[in-house]
Amino acid sequence: MPATDGMSRAMASAPIESRIESHILDEAADWLVRLHDQELSAAERADFERWQACSDAHRAAWARAELLMNQLGDLPAHWAMPVLDRPVRHAAASRRKVVARLALLLAAAPAGWLGWRVVDRQGWSADMRTATGEQRRLTLADGSRLLLDTNTAVDIAFDSKQRLIHMRYGAISIETAPDPSGLQRSFAVQTSRGRLRALGTRFTVRSTEAAVHLAVTEGAVEVTLPGESSPHAVVPAGQQTELSQQGLAPLTPLSLPQQAWVHGMLMADALPLAEVCAELSRYRSGILQCAPEIAGLQVSGAYPLTDTDRALAMLEATYPVQVRQRWRGHWVTLLAR
Repeated sequence: MPATDGMSRAMASAPIESRIESHILDEAADWLVRLHDQELSAAERADFERWQACSDAHRAAWARAELLMNQLGDLPAHWAMPVLDRPVRHAAASRRKVVARLALLLAAAPAGWLGWRVVDRQGWSADMRTATGEQRRLTLADGSRLLLDTNTAVDIAFDSKQRLIHMRYGAISIETAPDPSGLQRSFAVQTSRGRLRALGTRFTVRSTEAAVHLAVTEGAVEVTLPGESSPHAVVPAGQQTELSQQGLAPLTPLSLPQQAWVHGMLMADALPLAEVCAELSRYRSGILQCAPEIAGLQVSGAYPLTDTDRALAMLEATYPVQVRQRWRGHWVTLLAR
């Protein structure tokens, strides 16, 4: 009995998020599959909101389900597909298997990926990350669309009060969706230079050591600088700015060529070759440089960021430059031809 009493006291003192009952996790998994597979009716949406409001444990279970969804990026195809295009009795059985698998992941979450993600702050433990040369498109748990550019790492924190993306480094493009929870949670990106709150928006954020570049293509973004309790400015569609140690730079018209990376392209319009090389190098492992005598060569054209070898071949075919590769392409230099 003393051992049992000790265990009871430990469970009672544990955070509610870590002691959610299994049937609530099963229900959260079922809602996750339903929200993924179909558009809910108004009545079903009301049922979902009532289910969340039942208790703190229900809200914590759904927060965990959202985090799981964000961690997976989307419901894995080999889990979702068996539910589709099958007779009803087989689809129901497949659905039960999917829900059971998700419930197991939800139950294991605190001891698994929910715990290790906060250990390392260099990007390896980020909720979402991309390697050099990789771009990754994701649909978040709330339906928002997120694109991670090359060498990017972010953490995602959805709870009952907010939808937050914490940007570690790199560049992202976001197309926000209305909050499906009915809680009217704000959607924001936390950067090293300030907080960016979406106002029905599509925008991009690029973080460097010197500054954070914000460009808004739809809606508007509210900017709050570090140490400030109220918004500093609102950046409307068609405008861009930078956040740095000096504060918020004046707004300037959006540069569409600078947004071409969202489509996997580098758009150059009389751009110095050195800048073209610097941008391509972000998508390529190893070293990419150009000789000083051709660094100022004006380059125009559209170059694929996902195939830098092809981009270099296009430059060589169009301009008086030659590509010299050493160490199996890990050291590339553009020389005058």
